[in-house]
Amino acid sequence: MFKNILVALDGSQSIEQVMVAVHQFRLEPETKVILSHVVSSAGSEFELIADKPHFNSEELPYRHIEKLLQSYREKLPCKSEVEIVAGDVAEEIVRLANIYKADLIVIGSRGLTGLKRILEGSVSSQVVADATCSVLVVKGI
Repeated sequence: MFKNILVALDGSQSIEQVMVAVHQFRLEPETKVILSHVVSSAGSEFELIADKPHFNSEELPYRHIEKLLQSYREKLPCKSEVEIVAGDVAEEIVRLANIYKADLIVIGSRGLTGLKRILEGSVSSQVVADATCSVLVVKGI
């Protein structure tokens, strides 16, 4: 049984498939699931918008992400937390896994191939290579 599971969610269509995979585990009440989202530092607009207090909070991308993660959190039969951080996506996922002493990371795969994979890189491949725990990569349809 896994004690700490870090679930890395992005805004893609694979988010539902990742959550279906998480629910297939036997989640005991003492299991802790950390639902996480990393805002890529490449698009540093997140930090600029978040620093401006005059924006309506509903306009912030952070609020949309937070609401989405909270909705998934409510459906979990165990302890859970939500973590939203900014930075390099793969590095932050591995960092969060280390902080929470995760036994498992669950992450989706965008299914990039060929030149697009070379140019954009594969977050899931980098997480698999750098993580100190097991990683479940959920393939998209």
